Amino acid sequence: MANSIGSWLKHAWNAFGDRISPMNKDPTQRFFGVGVGNSYRPDRPRLTRGNERSIITAVYNRISLDTAAIDIQHVQLDENGRFIGEKNSTLNNCLTLEANVDQTARAFIQDVALSMMDEGCVAIVPVDTSTDPELSDSYNIYTMRTGKILDWYPQHVRVQVYNDRTGLKEQILMPKKAVGIIENPFYAVMNESNSTLQRLKRKLNLLDVVDEQSSSGKLDMIIQLPYTIKSEARKLQAEERRKSLENQLTGSKYGIGYIDATERITQLNRPVENNLLKQVEYLTSMLYSQLGITQSILDGTADDKTMLNYYNRTIEPILSAITDEMKRKFLTKTARSQGQSIMFFRDPFKLVPVTEIAEIADKFTRNEIMTSNEFRQTIGMKPSDDPRADELRNKNLSEPSGSAETETNQSGEEKNQNGL
Repeated sequence: MANSIGSWLKHAWNAFGDRISPMNKDPTQRFFGVGVGNSYRPDRPRLTRGNERSIITAVYNRISLDTAAIDIQHVQLDENGRFIGEKNSTLNNCLTLEANVDQTARAFIQDVALSMMDEGCVAIVPVDTSTDPELSDSYNIYTMRTGKILDWYPQHVRVQVYNDRTGLKEQILMPKKAVGIIENPFYAVMNESNSTLQRLKRKLNLLDVVDEQSSSGKLDMIIQLPYTIKSEARKLQAEERRKSLENQLTGSKYGIGYIDATERITQLNRPVENNLLKQVEYLTSMLYSQLGITQSILDGTADDKTMLNYYNRTIEPILSAITDEMKRKFLTKTARSQGQSIMFFRDPFKLVPVTEIAEIADKFTRNEIMTSNEFRQTIGMKPSDDPRADELRNKNLSEPSGSAETETNQSGEEKNQNGL
């Protein structure tokens, strides 16, 4: 154990070029050398291109929340590719407990999904590792963060990542083999320049402009004077009349003015009919259908079939893109040949109503799919101390004749019959 700790201190590597030295503790910097301060959280993801001002934010947030609700684990598989158990590794600690000093594992996955949908492509950067990824393919990952890809090179990418040691977002050059580069599976729908989502965003911006103009406080009226305005003198006279009426309205406490009996005012600030709202509604419904979501999913009234379709068509492609890239970049060929993998697991009982729990429990235990204690754990109950609760067998059938308990009972009955 001492050798492993000493080796980690000797070879520890940081993506920002800082050599990790836990033994270097300066007591004078305990209170004064804490770094740059901010009134808001600097590492928090912020949407770009005006997405934060539209209904698109609600769609992004819903999808990212549901993506982060799925468990992602570093697991061990058998020779047939079947799940055996979790790996006790630093990578699994990042995926299940904490990804860095600021984010839990769930917050990190939500950050990845949200940034991926907003930017089209996002980078998962291993910040603290056991060795330099450029020198060795085999290393342990202690912390990781979401990065914004700024420049693309043949074998490298320039990424903007938050440095928790300085409190600033910094640009670093990383090899592609050491960075998880995840592209949005719905890039053609969300991020292309003329995609459905981008068209919807432009229409929403136009609708906002129209609303601002209609509520700007202008009167938008025309004064009809009792004479024709063709000469310059008449134009000057009309201009003076307009300024006079404007001064009456602005200079009055209650905005009251007067006009001549021969003059007439036509009000123009009536709502102008346009098809912007209909286009917004059409593009919204088209976006929902292309993403595999509905309004009932956003407001929480979707039934089980709708949610199953949503998880299969929307959440599963995003999770597969994340796990496949992590498996490809963060697990060596040797680790993959040994049966290590990164998988995601969705709890199938989250959407099951209480009225159906008993029937499902009976079917799962009767068909020897789950033990009683395993099912008790899924519904939040403590395991039973009864050893039979850990047996994978049908409780509705009698025990096999060769079991120890049956032999004991039979021997006891024989003794009773013999009068012993």
